Amino acid sequence: MSEYSKYRLLEILPGTFVWATFLLTLIFSFIKPIWVIVFMIVFVFYWLVRLFYMQIFLFLGFYRYRKASQIDWKEKIKNLPGVDHLYHAVFFPTYKEPYEVLHTSLAALRRSQYPCMNERFIVILAGEEGDRKNFLDIVQRLQKDFEKSFFAFLVTVHPKGISGELPGKGSNTAHAGRELKKFIDAKHIPYANVLVSNFDADTQVHEQYFSYLTFVYFHHPRRQRASYQPLPLFNNNVWEAPSFARVVSYSTTFWMMTEQIRPERLFTFSSHAMPFQALVDVGFWQSDIVTEDSRICLQCLQHYDGDYEVVPLYIPVSMDVVVGDTLWETIKSQYVQQRRWAYGVENFPYMVWNFFPNKKIAFVKKFRYMWNQLEGVYSWATAPLLMLIFGRLPLWLLDESERQTTVALNAPHILQILMTVSTVGIIVSAFIGTMLLPPRPSHVPKRRMLYMLFQWPLIIVSLIVFGSIPSTDAQTRLMFGKYLGFDVTKKVRRS
Repeated sequence: MSEYSKYRLLEILPGTFVWATFLLTLIFSFIKPIWVIVFMIVFVFYWLVRLFYMQIFLFLGFYRYRKASQIDWKEKIKNLPGVDHLYHAVFFPTYKEPYEVLHTSLAALRRSQYPCMNERFIVILAGEEGDRKNFLDIVQRLQKDFEKSFFAFLVTVHPKGISGELPGKGSNTAHAGRELKKFIDAKHIPYANVLVSNFDADTQVHEQYFSYLTFVYFHHPRRQRASYQPLPLFNNNVWEAPSFARVVSYSTTFWMMTEQIRPERLFTFSSHAMPFQALVDVGFWQSDIVTEDSRICLQCLQHYDGDYEVVPLYIPVSMDVVVGDTLWETIKSQYVQQRRWAYGVENFPYMVWNFFPNKKIAFVKKFRYMWNQLEGVYSWATAPLLMLIFGRLPLWLLDESERQTTVALNAPHILQILMTVSTVGIIVSAFIGTMLLPPRPSHVPKRRMLYMLFQWPLIIVSLIVFGSIPSTDAQTRLMFGKYLGFDVTKKVRRS
């Protein structure tokens, strides 16, 4: 069997598990419905237990977020040895993003509470050849406002049509990273003195974020062997977004809050930071994949033989909730974004292919990463559909004699009780989601707050429409070799 065929088998595996689960549930619902009912009761109870401890992690994450956000980190780093020599290089890759999006991101960066920003921050605006004219017009306007606010304001244009590359954020930032390397070399800045932040174009930082990142970085015993993952919020336009889009976005925030309490499970996601030396050592971001944000920490794990980790940061960065020009555009864009995130399943074959032959990576560590990736996308695709749809099917297919069994008579009541108890999760989500909201803009009516409180039952629908279905879609495409390209989520600001 060729090397290509072996790798394709690994790509086929996740989707096979998902579709085997659906097909076996469907088949046994007809031939052995009682078995499926018992399985569903056990399955729902398992997820209820899992939901319970995830709520504990969520409260812990929320507590750490609130605590970290109230500290003056700028004051804490003033006298730290080495801070005066640290440079922050901040990437903003962009493709057809409007001026307003980039302007607000740079304005938030300039508001950062950090000593001597104009001496220590390198901003890199990374555009694409396919949007050259629009990009350079926007850059010209931005330079007038921000060029003097930072140590350097670099502009790169990623050429199109490079063989072996997938057009997208990964290839764009990889090109921009190599351009940054030329600049750093020309300035004779040691790579160990540069900390890179790879942001999305709409990323707006908390005013204490960079001081907090610097504090955590300097207090880490092996700071050159770690990436730093902030909490992602989606508050930039949250008051303008439809209810279902808000629920989907905050679900992502809650997931990351629970993961941050268990840092051994963390992958880098979306906007994150890492040492420039590590970035150079691994050859920059991989330029032929969709999910370069999570792949980069795996590249480092492989390169450093497992001596690498992802450190949680409890102060957030904020991005946009998906909003389109119309409701239908919003629905489509939300689906495409979730499918792109679920396409992180492409990391599973990469890990198996590279981690297993590497005997220097501890077995527990490599297995944990592979299991977390595989189980995560599997549950994302299967759990909501099994509990909310497939779980009802065997009850409808029972024959008359089976309906009189103890299991059949009690199953609806047991499932109803378990599902009712699970609404505690909705209540917790509503509480924490409300606490995370930014101040209500003056042009937004007060009644909108009621929508924020009563939107959370939509999570049941969103788990299927923007969870199970796009996740199954992503794994099925990988399974059949119908590889995804990188779809940029359109940013719309209505005010």
